[in-house]
Amino acid sequence: MSDPGVAVVIEDDADMRNLLEAVLLQSGFSVHTAGGGREGVEVVRRQLPNVVTVDVGLPDIDGFEVLRRIREISNAYVVMLTGRTEELDVLTAFHSGADDYITKPFRPRELRARIATMMRRPRHEATGATPPASVPPPALPQEDSILRYNGLTLDARTRTAAVRGAPLGLTRSEFDLLQDLMCAAGAVRTRSELVRVARGDFDRDDAYVSESDERSVEVHIGNLRRKLGDDPNSLSYLQTVRGVGYRLRQGTPEEPT
Repeated sequence: MSDPGVAVVIEDDADMRNLLEAVLLQSGFSVHTAGGGREGVEVVRRQLPNVVTVDVGLPDIDGFEVLRRIREISNAYVVMLTGRTEELDVLTAFHSGADDYITKPFRPRELRARIATMMRRPRHEATGATPPASVPPPALPQEDSILRYNGLTLDARTRTAAVRGAPLGLTRSEFDLLQDLMCAAGAVRTRSELVRVARGDFDRDDAYVSESDERSVEVHIGNLRRKLGDDPNSLSYLQTVRGVGYRLRQGTPEEPT
């Protein structure tokens, strides 16, 4: 079994911190811990981890600010942990760059599974050790790696995308979702299917999908639309199919005037 690398636990509650440390040690990580937000950011800066867990309710600075500071120095996978279940907290976490959001109390087995799923997908320009090999994405319907649609270009080999030559700064999840929707060529992709794409569970039709998972996809799609410059009144690439999911808009979008 390959070494998954380094993990950092940022948690003020000693019992929870010890539990998280034990779970990650059992998963093979070298684990470092911090009891506060500022200390945690410094530990991340020094240790260059692959995975970080962050408690939202820290005593000095809240977990969302910790996450924002981590994102300035690290591309590690970040899991937010909290006892709060408000939708605003979930959306704030994903907007701030979290890869997952788990409410307390949680099952250690679920945390291990979620982290293992994240690490199947390689993080570009990640710090720390290289994560394990990823699950391959669905085969492209073209012989080469280039997908094109009305000025939108996506290259699977270089994992780059552009609109009329202007590069799109997509996250890993945003890129995978866009690639999946372009490969579907107008077919509807359900929220559950897109959750599995975002998590890397391409071949896991039985994978558990929670409401939080589906909300995270909605956030990713919203961010993707913003970066694509989607406007319902003019140029639009992505279409919502109410109650089902999303698809690449059928037909040719209007060119902006």
